[in-house]
Amino acid sequence: MRRVQRTAQMAATPAEVYAFLADPANLPRWQAGIVAAERTSPPPTAVGSTARVVLELMGQQVSAEITVREAEPERRLALASSVSGMGIVAILDLAPHDGGTQITLGSEVRAENVFMAPLERMVTDAAERDLDASLARLRAAIAER
Repeated sequence: MRRVQRTAQMAATPAEVYAFLADPANLPRWQAGIVAAERTSPPPTAVGSTARVVLELMGQQVSAEITVREAEPERRLALASSVSGMGIVAILDLAPHDGGTQITLGSEVRAENVFMAPLERMVTDAAERDLDASLARLRAAIAER
């Protein structure tokens, strides 16, 4: 398993940031690579909640299911998915900071079988590049609210 993470500041409270992040419909607005998303379980977002996303991967659109692994309002949200033999967990940690929120966005990537193991580093490198873009998009989306 490989992990990468980045931290940024948002000009909104942890409650506001969490509410935005916990709505699957907002995923395409901030998460790099996601072009569509829909909730597939009833609200509110809680451990076990699900959504379906469409990802743009190497010029192809791929559908994937996302499951909420952790949901602590105003503090933490962890989303897990499996795409083409790779398990990916996105972890979002929120903390109050100077009247706004410090957000740490991390990705854990794990090859789910021996055949995908050689690609784990490549997927992790792509996830690392997407972290900065995703945080910039999140900051802009939060500012629009």
